[in-house]
Amino acid sequence: MKKIALAYSGGLDTTVIVPWLKENYDCDVVAVCGDVGQECDWASLEKKAISSGAIKLIVADLKKEFVEDFLWPLVKSGSFYEGRYLLGTSAARPLIAKSLTQTALAEGCTAIAHGCTGKGNDQVRFELAIKAFAPEMEIIAPWRIWDISSREQEIEYLEKRNIPVPMKKSDSYSRDDNMWHISHEGLDLEDPWNEPKYDGDMLKMITSPSKAPDAPEYVTLDFTKGVPVALNGKKMDGVALIKELNKIAGRHGVGLLDMVENRVVGMKSRGVYETPAGTVIMEAHAKLEQLCLDRKTLSFKMQVGQRFADTLYEGEWYCPLREALCAFIDSTQRNVSGTVRLKLWKGSITDAGAKSPYSLYDASLASFTTGPLFSHKDSEGFINLFGLPTKVRARLEARIKADGAALPKGAAPGKDGFEATAGD
Repeated sequence: MKKIALAYSGGLDTTVIVPWLKENYDCDVVAVCGDVGQECDWASLEKKAISSGAIKLIVADLKKEFVEDFLWPLVKSGSFYEGRYLLGTSAARPLIAKSLTQTALAEGCTAIAHGCTGKGNDQVRFELAIKAFAPEMEIIAPWRIWDISSREQEIEYLEKRNIPVPMKKSDSYSRDDNMWHISHEGLDLEDPWNEPKYDGDMLKMITSPSKAPDAPEYVTLDFTKGVPVALNGKKMDGVALIKELNKIAGRHGVGLLDMVENRVVGMKSRGVYETPAGTVIMEAHAKLEQLCLDRKTLSFKMQVGQRFADTLYEGEWYCPLREALCAFIDSTQRNVSGTVRLKLWKGSITDAGAKSPYSLYDASLASFTTGPLFSHKDSEGFINLFGLPTKVRARLEARIKADGAALPKGAAPGKDGFEATAGD
């Protein structure tokens, strides 16, 4: 029989896709899941996959690779998609798709299926990665070809086949989770006017800020070359550090984001994101870069970071541009080492100190007290040179207004000195 590998999560979409593939392709379905730190009962997930018709479930432990090869480059880049989104789903998809493709090839599958909708970003991310590792592999995207048009119809489809529905109808948000974040879409969130139900049962990683402890908590993060290596003075590997920081930041309501973003396919979508550890780490890293990077490098890196965010969001991880961007970013992180202290309180983060052996901050220069490295008298010459273009233009403007100085051919005086004539 034909064998198809399915990117499987055990959610509503992939639970429906297993029997749908069997009915429409007369095939065996191999359910494939990547462990990127999501909360999951793997034994129950295996039973769920088999009960829905899969011949087996294969789980790849990707946690270490996810942190070291994807999350840490994201942290070093300082990237936020559209200035806000911490790219939790985007960062995991290339790795999951790579593992899925490798498993499909090892299992002798002739096709790969996924549960991404035709409206979403993930179809792009999955399929670009599949093409990078198995360019001739057939890709099946049920949402683009079946007659099912809503989550209500998916639930009905399962009920007719006596397959357990993997969620309550009242809590059927479309969710994606890994150790970096949980996203929520759908239901009441589809109307941007609706306030998210933070005080209900929606949140999974974060305590609602209104229910967070009244007392603040301080945390310290140690970085080496842009990568966090210790939490509160205790050295940890990346997986352990993120998990522990998730607990600390989560109980203080830190890391919530309600955002309307622009998808790759052109439409806007609204989602709520929980990213407790990631929010703290990114804030701490940015604080440390303020100490350790010079003005022009930091300014240009911010531009590179925006391009990195777009590249990751659009699923182009396995491309030369992303590799080149990371090479530049890594070169900026050589001296981004030190310690940052932050105060967490009821959903807020307050900077509470930073230090680094590579700090470019010099108290003798920044102080109002004049030190040996700086003379106030030097500023006069600097300002004269820095303002020379402004001075030259101002003199020209004054001459034009005062005596009608000769103008360039075809130009006439205007509010800015010159403006093109209609003939130009």
